[in-house]
Amino acid sequence: MPTLTITARGQITLKKEILRHMGIAAGENVEVDLLPGGRVALQAVRPKGSIMSLSGILAGKTNKVATIEEINGAVAAGWLEEG
Repeated sequence: MPTLTITARGQITLKKEILRHMGIAAGENVEVDLLPGGRVALQAVRPKGSIMSLSGILAGKTNKVATIEEINGAVAAGWLEEG
């Protein structure tokens, strides 16, 4: 089990192996749950949104027009990476 050191400012640095295990990268957020007995649980914060929130996100930023097959392939690839 990895051991972490607390700085004088009360901060800890999570080691790369812990970040990889949690599936998070620098700059992402972590949710902290305070548990009985002085324990804590950390969990990566995942954005909660819908596919509709992406509508128009690239409007005016590209001239490329994707086919439905390309869109479906990108969506399928995204689901494979997430799961």
